[in-house]
Amino acid sequence: MTFTTTASTVTAHPARLADIAAETGYSLATVSKVLNGRPGVSQKAAETITRQLHRSGYRRRVGEGSRREGNVELVFQTFDSMWSLEVLQGALDYASSRDITITVTESGDRRHPDSSWVSGLAERRPLGVVLIFSDLTKTEKDTLHLLNIPYVIFDPSGDPTRDSHSISADNWTGGVIATRHLLSLGHTKIGIITGPREMMCATARLDGYSAALKAHGIEADPEWIGTGDFSMRGGYREAIRLLRDPAHRPTAIFAGSDLQAMGVYEAARQLRLRIPDDLSVVGFDNIQTSAFMNPPLTTVEQPIHKMGAMSVNMLFNAIENTELHQRVIMPTTLIRRQSTRRPEQ
Repeated sequence: MTFTTTASTVTAHPARLADIAAETGYSLATVSKVLNGRPGVSQKAAETITRQLHRSGYRRRVGEGSRREGNVELVFQTFDSMWSLEVLQGALDYASSRDITITVTESGDRRHPDSSWVSGLAERRPLGVVLIFSDLTKTEKDTLHLLNIPYVIFDPSGDPTRDSHSISADNWTGGVIATRHLLSLGHTKIGIITGPREMMCATARLDGYSAALKAHGIEADPEWIGTGDFSMRGGYREAIRLLRDPAHRPTAIFAGSDLQAMGVYEAARQLRLRIPDDLSVVGFDNIQTSAFMNPPLTTVEQPIHKMGAMSVNMLFNAIENTELHQRVIMPTTLIRRQSTRRPEQ
């Protein structure tokens, strides 16, 4: 199937590149470089020209440049874990049914892509972009709009705007059900290791944890709230801090990701704490390796594979200009395994 973008509404006096050059004070060659993503333009010039192109309503016309047929770009800030691989696999499964190619870009950190990824979009010209764990600046949005490149934000780090498409898991409910499970076993000393606080998913899981404790008449202990980065190293570091004092440590930890739960396992091993006899652990994600940990990890499942496929599906709905929900929230469920039990009295 061939996908085409619809032309923007034609105004009485459509903007020309010469008009943009005159309004910004830059040469026509410089404006053309920005439009086509070529090097040799300062960041200040690129931002000024991009803003003016967007403000004037200028859109790349059919036939300008070349769009790689059937190519969708997935932008990972870091592609370094089983979680990332499962997102990609979901996207690939959907792509194979539509005869399209997936290109993976790794750029930046877990919060926001490096500026280099957007500067090359005009040259790469994908059909659309899926951004993993990210949010966009106004300049980046203007660039995507200018180039007629639709995008979907996967598990946005901030609150998505009304004009963006996004897909995420029900993180708040996930935090609630993880904590309720530990409470149902009789735990009252429950710690948590979140992700970065500026990330919406991490904040939602923490809020769910706090709400479940409060509903049980328990105030969250600030000393038992650790801030990680969704990595094994972050989980290990915070678990050592939470567990190092035998006189004041939790009997259970809700790790904000399965990778952080792996770090908790290692910290417990070094401190000679048995899981689940001395410490119950709940993760979040249900990546494939969680079922093969020792003991197998109780975790909250977010349908990562399905979300990867749906993000590309949403993108093609946007390309085809069909009706779609701009913001999709997928359900989370508890997967019970052997890493949790009643605390010893």
